[in-house]
Amino acid sequence: MKAVEITQAGGPEVLTLVDVPTPEPAFGEVRIKVAYAGVNRPDALQRAGMYDPPKGASPLPGLEAAGEISAIGDGVTDWAVGDQVCALLPGGGYAEEVVTPSAHCLPVPDGMSLKQAACLPETFFTVWSNVFMRGGLNAGERFLVHGGSSGIGTTAIQLANAFGARVFTTAGSDEKCAACLDLGAEVAMNYRDVDFVDVMKAEGRANLILDMVGGDYLPRNVRALADDGRLVQIAFLQGPKIELNFAHLMMRRLTITGSTLRPQSDLAKAEIAQQLREQVWPLLASGRLAPVMDQEYDLAAAAAAHTRMESSAHIGKIVLKVS
Repeated sequence: MKAVEITQAGGPEVLTLVDVPTPEPAFGEVRIKVAYAGVNRPDALQRAGMYDPPKGASPLPGLEAAGEISAIGDGVTDWAVGDQVCALLPGGGYAEEVVTPSAHCLPVPDGMSLKQAACLPETFFTVWSNVFMRGGLNAGERFLVHGGSSGIGTTAIQLANAFGARVFTTAGSDEKCAACLDLGAEVAMNYRDVDFVDVMKAEGRANLILDMVGGDYLPRNVRALADDGRLVQIAFLQGPKIELNFAHLMMRRLTITGSTLRPQSDLAKAEIAQQLREQVWPLLASGRLAPVMDQEYDLAAAAAAHTRMESSAHIGKIVLKVS
């Protein structure tokens, strides 16, 4: 089968289309004939040699895909060959076929194309587990998400709005801010022009912040949090190390937590999938939520897709067309 391989650590140019053996599903796994694969920041980190796949995972990039089940392993009873699914993957999505635990698959929502469905797993698993399961967002709370025009950001805005939170966000241009407002954000701040700390203080500060920037955003996030507020960290685009006065956490009863999705156990990911199926998939089927699409590239043009993503010019998700 055709697949995109990381030939060595480096820039987008190291992504090469190659022929590799078709994987076989193990116990509890399904094989998916991939129609579309999502492109995500962790793929670029893996390509750059900064994010190794978990033990036993495919070394090929790609953490989400949508397509048709082409084979099932022993012990799989919840899916059948021919079912259309989207799935969270341990790796290997940039390929014509990929295997993943059956419990990490979700049905393609009613009325949604495979292209749209390929944009769902990585961002919805990440946002749901961090904003709702870990961060405990409640209706009426003030929620700040940085990078509102990213795949994570556009998902977080819609989900938080759908569950009754007041949504605030930052983005890097007026065009991106306008897109965030269209998705349901109450306030969208161009971080090149506005200090989000000042804005959140004027609004009563944030009860919950979702951040993937890190660096000097960490102490600024602490200043932007309300008493008893929570900061959930999911990435460090500006670095993980900073000087921080922890006395503020004690005096104002703040919580700083975070997670990465890929290294979590199969059981933990299955629990996230089940909650999504019960609480979020009906909203997708009704059209209340939808992935925000940026551009589509052919599998052979994965390098161009990575270049687009790393330029930060995109709004929403980038996908690879595989078949």
